[in-house]
Amino acid sequence: MSAPARELTACMAEIHRRGWCDGTGGNFSCVLSHAPLRLLMAPSGVDKGRVAPEDLIEVDGQGAVVRGQGRASAETLLHLAIVETTQAGAVLHTHSQSGTLLSAHHAPPPGASAEEGAAVGHLAFSDLEMLKGLEGITTHAAQVQLPVLANDQNLAALSEQARPYLGSAPHGLLIAGHGLYAWGRDLALAMRHLEILEFLLEQQWRRMLLTALTEGRR
Repeated sequence: MSAPARELTACMAEIHRRGWCDGTGGNFSCVLSHAPLRLLMAPSGVDKGRVAPEDLIEVDGQGAVVRGQGRASAETLLHLAIVETTQAGAVLHTHSQSGTLLSAHHAPPPGASAEEGAAVGHLAFSDLEMLKGLEGITTHAAQVQLPVLANDQNLAALSEQARPYLGSAPHGLLIAGHGLYAWGRDLALAMRHLEILEFLLEQQWRRMLLTALTEGRR
């Protein structure tokens, strides 16, 4: 079995161990080639912590399975949009408690439209040393804004809605009530960005809880 397959399944097992993709949640991909575009992925509907390298599937630029057994997740379309727009080498999608909670909390208002400029929410992080784990950031004295898109079962529509925000996103975005997508130019960097963003998400809700508790005692 290929090195990318071994590395991707090891990555998925670690993400599952950390509680970021329980059950059949999450989907994960790495790029085998950009021209033609080929992604190595776990099939849909399986426990991502138990996938063996030989269980992975290969999909083309339209999301069709061209090698292996099983179905490609509908969310493959968003993986493809991220890869095509950012030239990422890997995309990791988690369903952590923090990502699900905060993505719902910072979701755009129902019925918001792109024309009104309110079709996306944002979650801001600033003045934290861990921001330096995101490629391109060299000081804690920085601010990043993680886009938050409304969830949509029409993945073609959701993927097109995401495209305008991908270039300026801090190597990640949230889907409201769903979770985090993180990416990088290779699998190792995508995993680093995922760990940093998951840290920042957990830090945010803990800070919100601490603030509420402190104000409640006044």
